[in-house]
Amino acid sequence: MNEILFTKMHGISNDYVYINCLTSVPDNLPQLAIAMSDRHTGVGGDGIILILPSDVADFKMRMFNADGSEGKMCGNGIRCVGKYVYDYGLTDKRLITVETLAGIKTLSLHVRDGRVHSATVDMGEPIIDTAEVPVRFHADQMVNELIATSQGDVRLTAISMGNPHGVIFVDDLSKVDVHGLGRELETHPMWPDRANIEFAQVTAPEEITMRVWERGSGETMACGTGACALAVAAVLTGRTGRTVTIHLLGGDLKIEWGADGHVYMTGPAATVFEGRYLL
Repeated sequence: MNEILFTKMHGISNDYVYINCLTSVPDNLPQLAIAMSDRHTGVGGDGIILILPSDVADFKMRMFNADGSEGKMCGNGIRCVGKYVYDYGLTDKRLITVETLAGIKTLSLHVRDGRVHSATVDMGEPIIDTAEVPVRFHADQMVNELIATSQGDVRLTAISMGNPHGVIFVDDLSKVDVHGLGRELETHPMWPDRANIEFAQVTAPEEITMRVWERGSGETMACGTGACALAVAAVLTGRTGRTVTIHLLGGDLKIEWGADGHVYMTGPAATVFEGRYLL
């Protein structure tokens, strides 16, 4: 019987199954992601993340959502990649590069007692041009624009951080139908490739509370790229400054939209358990 060695990890409760693929890669990755992500019959998680060799960076990362679709980037997931490669002795560097479908990302690993406890990720520049997000819209940017839904009009800002996001600011987050509206907006015709949807309430001048409906996974406890998109949207709509703390269901992330135009995300990474998955 074949088996896959895995490590369950999470970044503020955004949990994935991590597989070391530096020497070999399992077959049928979309189906494997569906099976391993199942919280009743599999390992359980928001998806799987593969750690692979790279010709252009220290490591390469591929991530598959719980529905088997491949994502370009995962902010919480990439911090755990940094923890994995350092804690397992695959590198002794504290500044590493990781190749993703959204480009090469640089991670600064914060180490305590020989283990990574958190990381700062240079997430690159946000993509605001509608053709590149991509989102179907008549102007070059889609910032705070009215979108009709079955539950009334909402104002949405479209941003990509390697994957498309629709950010909606609300007065009272507790009154939002995250599942119903999230599902509807994820699959709205304006998105050629679907999108992650963030619902956010500004609670202080530099603090935002957020819930997220992720493309391919449903509501999750956290989304790193979503938090970055939210921070950018907050600046574009004049709601906050360029450094904010974002409170998600799973924990907090510090996001800075730097003067260099890059977005920097700092947050924890944790290992939960190791195991063998029988095929």
